[in-house]
Amino acid sequence: MLTLCYQREVPEAGCDEAGRGCLAGPVFAAAVILPPDFADPALNDSKQMTRRQRDRMREVIEREAVAWAVAAVDAERIDRINILNASMEGMTQAVERLSVRPGLLLIDGNRFRTTLDIPYRCVVKGDATYADIAAASVLAKTHRDEFMERIAAEYPGYGWERNMGYPTREHRMAVARLGLTPYHRLSFNRSSYEPELFGAEA
Repeated sequence: MLTLCYQREVPEAGCDEAGRGCLAGPVFAAAVILPPDFADPALNDSKQMTRRQRDRMREVIEREAVAWAVAAVDAERIDRINILNASMEGMTQAVERLSVRPGLLLIDGNRFRTTLDIPYRCVVKGDATYADIAAASVLAKTHRDEFMERIAAEYPGYGWERNMGYPTREHRMAVARLGLTPYHRLSFNRSSYEPELFGAEA
């Protein structure tokens, strides 16, 4: 069972992102403020949940949260400022969109920078420790998967409906065969045409 939050003195927003290691698509970030009596044993780090569990939990979170918000930073912006900065920018944007201003941000990971004048604390593996970060991980992941499935129809052949833009063999082979799309991160794809990445099939 996850710990609900880091502290209870002020409203606390758990923050996390999804899609940081992808070759294509935005990085999505979410911020969630859970009610003080929230308890759902099915909530976990989104990476440890099945698709069905995440989808069900998304409905619960969006219905019961005090406030929640999701933001996306696109591939062009990722290439311009790098993925770490884009992830932090996305979390900042998600917090800015909350209908309730938090008094503390609980960030998954070990680094964070923001233009917000809100105190924050970074927690390594926070999505497996605190419920509010886990809730943010679920929203970021499900909203991003939904987006990738939508653009998979726009650019068929890359398998985005299955790999969600991650660097699977299927995706890398498709890049070699079909080229890059406007959704691809150029800074992540410079080596995608190197034959050694594809083996004998290249």
